Formats: sequence, structure tokens, C-alpha cells
Amino acid sequence: MNVTRGFTGRPRVHNPGLPPGQYDAGDDWPVLSAEVTPDVSPADWTFRVDGLVEQPRTWDWDEAHALPSSAYEGDIHCVTSWSKFGVRFAGVSLDAFLAEARPDASATHAVAYAHTGYTTNLPLADLTGGRAWIVWEYDGEPLPAEHGGPARLLVPHLYFWKSAKWVAGLTLLDHDEPGFWEQNGYHARGNPWEEQRYAGD
Repeated sequence: MNVTRGFTGRPRVHNPGLPPGQYDAGDDWPVLSAEVTPDVSPADWTFRVDGLVEQPRTWDWDEAHALPSSAYEGDIHCVTSWSKFGVRFAGVSLDAFLAEARPDASATHAVAYAHTGYTTNLPLADLTGGRAWIVWEYDGEPLPAEHGGPARLLVPHLYFWKSAKWVAGLTLLDHDEPGFWEQNGYHARGNPWEEQRYAGD
């Protein structure tokens, strides 16, 4: 069994779609959270974009659903070494929210925050250009609460701790500001293909 910097998993099978140090979770979707799963109903859910934007804006459930729908079909990768292939999420591209908020030219990074207080930092370039979504459906069904429902951020090209569960908003900044796991030794960006698991990787 291979061991990667403290993470253990199943025996690795060669798959060109697997980033280094990952295994195919198959039908499993492990539940991993830094916090207790909150009870956030769609009626109570909101999403806000603020910080370095021309028009700070908050959307409620209905307003977010009124934006053009978008979907992601592909793979996701967790820093704890599992990957899932062929997942299907539906929601709205983050580009649609940002188009209404109009980011300032000085904005380079963002902090995503959850209704629980969880935070994670991301370069703005990783959130734009059709690379990130706010999603509320998984495989045609409402996103389960334990996986971030009613809605979560989805940034599938980075390790999954960057895809904040129970997402409540995004604050745009002109600098990088570490979030919860980043303050506790995780990598600032989290690219699975470069095994950016820990600070210094």
C-alpha cells in the first residue's frame, strides 16, 4: 500500500485519469467535514458576493435559481486521496454571479465562506472562465446536506476542500488570505496534479 504524507488509502490501480497519490472511490462518496453538518434549508440559504466588486449583491434561493443554469460532468479529487469519476452536478456557473457583482480590476483572490463559518481561499483565476459553480443538484437529485446541500461551491480542478460546503458567499480581495485548512498547514492552492496537499508542496 502506498502512503502519501500521512494519508492512507486503497491499493492504487494505474489509471491515467487519477492524479498522483489518489485512488478511485468508485460508487463511494466519503463524507468529510471540518464541522457538524448544519440545518440550512433552501428558504434560509443565501449567497453573497462582496469585497472588491462594483456591486455587492446577495441572492436568495429563488434569485440564484433564476440565473442561467449550468452543469459540471467530470471528476473530483479529495486531499485524503480518493477521486470520483463521472460525477454530475447542476447549478449556476460562478461567472453568472460575478457578472452581476462586477469584480474590480484589482481583485486577484477570493475567500469563500460557508453558513457555518468555514472559509477557504482561492485565486480568482480558479473561479472564473467556466471553472467553478454554485451547485444544488448531484446526479439529478437535490444535493444532500452531508455533501454541502442545499448548495456548495464546486471547484473540481482543485482538491475538494476548496469546494466549500454550505456556501454562503465570496469576498474578493487584492491579496491571498488563508482560510481554515490553509491556516492549519494545507496548501494555499491545492492542485491535485501537482500534489499540493500541504504548505511547501
